[in-house]
Amino acid sequence: MLTNNRPSKGDLLPNILWICTDQQRYDTIGALGNPHVSTPNIDRLVQDGVAFTHAFCQSPICTPSRASFLTGMYPSTVHVNGNGNEYFPDDPPLVTRILAKAGYDCGLIGKLHLASAYGRVERRANDGYRYWQYSHAPRDDWEKGHDYADWVREKGHILGELIANVEGVPAELHQTTWCAEKTIDFIREDREQPWLASVNIYDPHPPFNPPQSYREMFDPAEMPGPLFRETDLEQQKRLEAVDFQSRGQSPDKLDIKNPIVPQSPRSPTAADADSRSARDAKSLQAAYYAMIKLIDDQVGRILETLEETGQREKTVILFTSDHGEMLGDHGLIQKGCRFYEGLVRVPLIFSWPGHFESGLKSDALVELLDKAPTLLELAGLEVPDEMQGRSLLPILRGEVSGDHHRDFVRCEYYDAVDMPDGTFATMYRDRSHKLVVYHGHRHGELYDLEADPDEFENLWDKRSSQGLKLELMKRSYDSSMLAMDRGPRRVGPI
Repeated sequence: MLTNNRPSKGDLLPNILWICTDQQRYDTIGALGNPHVSTPNIDRLVQDGVAFTHAFCQSPICTPSRASFLTGMYPSTVHVNGNGNEYFPDDPPLVTRILAKAGYDCGLIGKLHLASAYGRVERRANDGYRYWQYSHAPRDDWEKGHDYADWVREKGHILGELIANVEGVPAELHQTTWCAEKTIDFIREDREQPWLASVNIYDPHPPFNPPQSYREMFDPAEMPGPLFRETDLEQQKRLEAVDFQSRGQSPDKLDIKNPIVPQSPRSPTAADADSRSARDAKSLQAAYYAMIKLIDDQVGRILETLEETGQREKTVILFTSDHGEMLGDHGLIQKGCRFYEGLVRVPLIFSWPGHFESGLKSDALVELLDKAPTLLELAGLEVPDEMQGRSLLPILRGEVSGDHHRDFVRCEYYDAVDMPDGTFATMYRDRSHKLVVYHGHRHGELYDLEADPDEFENLWDKRSSQGLKLELMKRSYDSSMLAMDRGPRRVGPI
């Protein structure tokens, strides 16, 4: 149902360009303080829009995170808590389905990952997408339905052969480039109604195998290296029983060969090629930044298309990621059941010149599930009562200060990946502290983020911190109970 929450300037509803990378940390954008990356096009979005510097995912794993921000609800509330599921439920509805019903022409380009893509194209949900160009990952292990692999084949190449090359898939045939090509095609279509493009780029996801031409732009010797102290090895040793895709290693020993990740039984992957040469954490970091550079270049092409077609001023651009990447911090790479900032904190940028604040860097605590109600209000739609996200529009429009949005943020891990231990854990983070409870395990984590922003000093067992731990555990427990799915709405006293 339409409300009076329409955009404050102009009568037409805006287009929405929603770019979501995969596994991109918060600290990987030049305009937000990283001097080692090259992101001039994303920097333009920061300069022309609002960047939330403390945006947190609701799970450090792909499917539950995406289920959360596409519904505006916590993964446990949606009952989608891990990767590898047979299907995505019809209820609650995805925000794209709601927008499609309201008249938006919705397109999916790239990854969706709301259900398992193991050896098959994932089973589609009732997602609202009219335009569908699918690519879960840069691999060629499905007989049909992999639009990216078909595109590569049309250009005279076989994706399965390209990904076996240690130099990586060439930039002109890369999944990131394909995403841009198909997004540009969608933007150029003739239509009268507003559109939404969900652009889901697979990078900078491991196996850290960018095109060689981009790898050469970044010298590992010039990389800053990960956040690491020798005491991290003892910490990760204590937590070895908790699910993670790698084991703690010194930065000079980290390599893509170390993660414990099941692969498709049908085809080689880039990990096979990449494992031929051992690389330390700085080399992985350089490759990671190279992937982000390719993303930025393709974002630039999409921005040029918006400007060329006269659609930039009526298009909201949202740039974000589903979760982060450890990248050697604390001796770990990839993802799993940990909640360090590099893994759970991600970029979140909104840009709509003339309608949103320009050049605002908000340090407010926000959750990715806040995106769904923001988009609904932007389209003049009611936000369903069950949505747990909170609209960011007041900050975006400058109606309230960007200093505060939430008192705390939550993150969940409930047996999220196919690993032996089946760990359950929750994170509670406010402005000054982070508490991580590994349910059923003796060890946990507690950090004073003001004194120790890089999370080196675990206060969990410190005698002087037991009162603080107890208080934060109560707050965390309360927040988990209040996020519980309470079932149907009450309509009467009995």
